[in-house]
Amino acid sequence: MCLAVFKKCFNFHASSDLKKMGFYPYFHRVESEQGPEVIVDGAKKIVVCSNNYLGLANHPKVIEASVNAVKKYGTSCTGSRFLNGTNDLHEKVESKFAKFVEKEEAVLFTTGHHSNLGTLSSLVGKNEVLITDKLDHASIIDGCRLSSGELVRFRHNDMTDLERQLSKYYGKGMLIVVDGIFSMEGDMAKLPKISNLAKKYGAGVFVDEAHSLGVVGKNGKGIGEYFNMKEDIDVVMATASKSLASIGGFIASKTEIIDYIKHNARTMIFTASLPPGCVGAIDAALDLVINEPERRTKLIKISQKMKSAFEFMGYNTNNSNSPIIPLTVGNDLVAFKMWKMLFDEGIFASPVTTPAVPEGRAIIRTSYMATHSDLHLDFILEKFNKVGKQLGIIA
Repeated sequence: MCLAVFKKCFNFHASSDLKKMGFYPYFHRVESEQGPEVIVDGAKKIVVCSNNYLGLANHPKVIEASVNAVKKYGTSCTGSRFLNGTNDLHEKVESKFAKFVEKEEAVLFTTGHHSNLGTLSSLVGKNEVLITDKLDHASIIDGCRLSSGELVRFRHNDMTDLERQLSKYYGKGMLIVVDGIFSMEGDMAKLPKISNLAKKYGAGVFVDEAHSLGVVGKNGKGIGEYFNMKEDIDVVMATASKSLASIGGFIASKTEIIDYIKHNARTMIFTASLPPGCVGAIDAALDLVINEPERRTKLIKISQKMKSAFEFMGYNTNNSNSPIIPLTVGNDLVAFKMWKMLFDEGIFASPVTTPAVPEGRAIIRTSYMATHSDLHLDFILEKFNKVGKQLGIIA
């Protein structure tokens, strides 16, 4: 007999139905390092679903730094940052990151999700308001929901709707929270207009630079640098799992704000510290972001080439202006079928379906690395052209 609490599990058939159709796209086994080519389920695939934007996840200097950190500090810090889990390497990368994004101090969490969860839930309290873009990352929404403040949302990049919400709650403590580059859409937050509205209504500004750090701005510092408005961002968040080739998450701000977060964020106090090997990788990756701007230059050229080529074929790439280029393909089943056809052709891509996108607006999310070669890119375009025509998505 199935206990009532487990009934929903036995009534869940979405994944098994896709497996029966042969279209199940998740949890495929990667058997090699994360580069532009990987071995998946025993076969070579060209990757267009990675967040390894600068191609540093398998860089020799990053690997060496990670190995050296393990040799010096061991495999685990065995406890919370709050207690025995802080070492000099954590402090080193925090100082380096704060200097890089031009904030007074930074704190390193164990994951990017923990960064948003702990920071947003501790910063905004009762009778205060979190105002978020409707397409913000799930970790932002989770952090807001754990806060004792009120969560309100505005239509994606709609500044009129943002002002409507700000005016509605004027006089309360308010924090506007946005992604720098939106993870599914690939477009940027309208920071200049957001900043102007924040000043007008007395709100703080929190920007999640997860997909923009290392990618945009002259020196890769994110959209604050891109718009020359670094000082207009009160709190900067960035993951280490994308351009920084590791895992973890930074929060950077004024000293007093960071001190408050360190002593109030439950995901800091009650979570084991980021292991030394991961911190060592971040340390080396930050140096490469700073010292090898040519990676960013190449990534931008690749992104522009691919967006133009997809649009020439007839794909709808929405408003993407980053290495994330979504291709609208229709309903969920079409997206799953397209994923399988691409996979069989040697392409490892990501289908994104409801509820992550509106019904009937499923996408194949493609993303690019500075280490993609022209041969990789031409192969990707050839296969998307072939499969898109077979499915009637493009003419």
